[in-house]
Amino acid sequence: MESYTTIRGRAGASITEKKSEFIAVAAFADSEQAALDFLASVRAAHRTASHNVYAYLLREGARTRYSDDGEPAKTAGLPVLEVLSHSGLTDVIVVVTRYFGGTLLGTGGLVRAYTAAAQAALAAAERVTVVPCVDLTLTLPYPLYEQGLRLAQQAGAKVAGTEFAAGVTLRLTLRAGTEGALLESLAALCRGDLQAAAGKAYYAPF
Repeated sequence: MESYTTIRGRAGASITEKKSEFIAVAAFADSEQAALDFLASVRAAHRTASHNVYAYLLREGARTRYSDDGEPAKTAGLPVLEVLSHSGLTDVIVVVTRYFGGTLLGTGGLVRAYTAAAQAALAAAERVTVVPCVDLTLTLPYPLYEQGLRLAQQAGAKVAGTEFAAGVTLRLTLRAGTEGALLESLAALCRGDLQAAAGKAYYAPF
C-alpha cells in the first residue's frame, strides 16, 4: 500500500473564450461508478449546455477515460485528461461544461480553452495526501496514561477518542506499519498490563 495525492471534495472554475463559457468542476472519485455518478449530476445540472466534456483518472487499475462529447476529436476530452495526467493527482474526475457563444474557436482554440478550464479547476481544488492508515484501540492503567499518550504522539499517532472507565481507553489512528513499534513500547511501559487491538489497514488523508 503506497500513499497517493488526490483532492478533497470538489472545486470549480470557469473561463470565457470568444463568448463561449467553459465551466470546469473537479471532484474526488475513487471508483468508476463514483466518477460516472458525478458526471451524471453535472449533466443534469447543465441540460441545456452545448457539451459536457469529461476525463477521469483512477488509482485502481490505472483506469482512464475521456469523452469529447461532440466536440471535434481530441480537442476536448483528451486535453482535459492530459491536464489530469500531468497533475500528479489520481482518483479525480474533471467535467468541463461548454455553453456555446456563437463564435467557432477552431481546433487549437478548443484545446487551449478546455486545457485552461481544467487547469483552473484543479488549481482551485484542495490537494490531500492519502496514506495507508490503521486504527488502534488500547487500554492503559490510569497511572501510565500520560506516558502512554506521549509515546503514541511521538509515534505520530492521532488521537480519535479517549474514554475513562476502569482504565483509560485510547482510540488512535496512525500510519500503517508503525503500529508494531508503538505496541512494543507500550507493552514495555505497561509490563504486560496492556489491552490493544488493531484494525485492518485502509486509505485515508493523514
